[in-house]
Amino acid sequence: MSAESPAKICVVIGRTRHKIMQVEIHEAAKRGARLMELRLDFLAKPPDFKRLLAKKPCPLIATVRRPSDGGRYKGSEDDRLTLLRQAIVGGFDWVDIETDVIKQIPRYRDVKRIVSYHNLREVPDDLEKIHAAMCNQDADLVKLAMAAQQPEDNLRVLELVRKSHKPTVAFCMGDMGFPSRILSVQLGAPYTYAAFNKERGIAPGLPSHDELSKVYNVDHLDRDTKVYGVIGDPVSHSLSPLIHNRCFKELGINAIYLPFRVPRGDLPGFMKAFDAVPVHGYSVTIPHKEGAAELPGQKDQLVTLIHAANTLVRGSHGWRSFNTDAAAAVESLKAHLPRTDGQVTMLSSRSILILGAGGVARAVAHALHREGANLILANRTHDRAQKLAEELNCRAVDWNARHNVLSDTVINCTSVGMFPNMDESPLHGSYLKPGLLVFDTIYTPENTLLIKEARDRGCHVLTGVDMFVRQAAMQFKLFTGVEPPLELMHTTIRRALSPVAIRDET
Repeated sequence: MSAESPAKICVVIGRTRHKIMQVEIHEAAKRGARLMELRLDFLAKPPDFKRLLAKKPCPLIATVRRPSDGGRYKGSEDDRLTLLRQAIVGGFDWVDIETDVIKQIPRYRDVKRIVSYHNLREVPDDLEKIHAAMCNQDADLVKLAMAAQQPEDNLRVLELVRKSHKPTVAFCMGDMGFPSRILSVQLGAPYTYAAFNKERGIAPGLPSHDELSKVYNVDHLDRDTKVYGVIGDPVSHSLSPLIHNRCFKELGINAIYLPFRVPRGDLPGFMKAFDAVPVHGYSVTIPHKEGAAELPGQKDQLVTLIHAANTLVRGSHGWRSFNTDAAAAVESLKAHLPRTDGQVTMLSSRSILILGAGGVARAVAHALHREGANLILANRTHDRAQKLAEELNCRAVDWNARHNVLSDTVINCTSVGMFPNMDESPLHGSYLKPGLLVFDTIYTPENTLLIKEARDRGCHVLTGVDMFVRQAAMQFKLFTGVEPPLELMHTTIRRALSPVAIRDET
């Protein structure tokens, strides 16, 4: 950006009323915002520039976005262009003008010009050509915002930023495009956009100012920042970035941890493509844990045994895969086993019904088999449960027969109960008897319907939070070689889950 605004985050404010917009301008300034975009197309009445620009706390960008570019302006195009000209004369520091109309709005005094391009459908094949033309349109800064259709779209945009000789803000929209919003700053983009009020739905996937500044520490990114992340689908709701980035900041480690949405089946191509970033380590979640175990590279003994990996670490000779779910599940259970006559029961004495046969279930089942527990498996696809049961020399039952199983412990390793199925439970309430230990590996929401019903019926309950923190701590050590601040991890997650739970899966 210019000398007037060294900020790496531009806070977008879009409200229908002048009064609320004024309030948010000054509240954003109190929270540290040093550059703001006012979305004049949100206002229900014609903008009063004197009112909006009174006691201006930082440089302001005027934007009047048309619906075809994701905006809300309802007037004619001639009226919109007139409004942009008025904003320039009215006292804004910057004005955002679309590339196809830039010739109709001349320069005025020292007001800086952002030439912008928006594509709500895709990253176009001729992206580089479009960018080159925009750089020749008397722009002080070039902005491109496009919809990502595949993870690799992020890389095309990032390469554009890296090579550009003109200050360029470019990113992909939507949850698949989230990494480009942050990594573009690392590669030299003057700033990235954030919402003051995320609930306003200003743009798909637009994060809040608090997220970018407090979770992702965007103001401190540089080219030496190491990149880590979590791979999954869905993944935008994951709390893994919160916990890892908090620890990086606490320990003074120059690193960032991002969510990477990768559709099922795309993992090998994603891993190869994102070597270009490069990413130094990944956490792996649904639906990629089994696929991660099949990637080329050195495999931990547990990964070879379980055929599921939840951690990938870049080594000198390629990727190394690990599974921290198994150890975390056993540690969590041992720490929370109920007492009988004052004595803690042993896992080897437990009869455990495991629901699921995916990556988490495989890790938990193999770990508990090694502890000598008596296991019974049930999965919605019976063949998968039967295959796992044969590996462990235990019993598999049909999903519809799971309520007939006699057990003293139930572990849910399915996604039933997490977003978007939070009003569902993998067990009927009649199965939940007093004294039964119910462990749900889902941690967001922490209090799933299964956990709520189990608690109401007198069961011992164990949520997925403890297991999540334990496996994340092991991952952090694998990523960095540094002992993680375990208490900070627990505190961070508890604070994030209260009072409003955020959805995720282990």
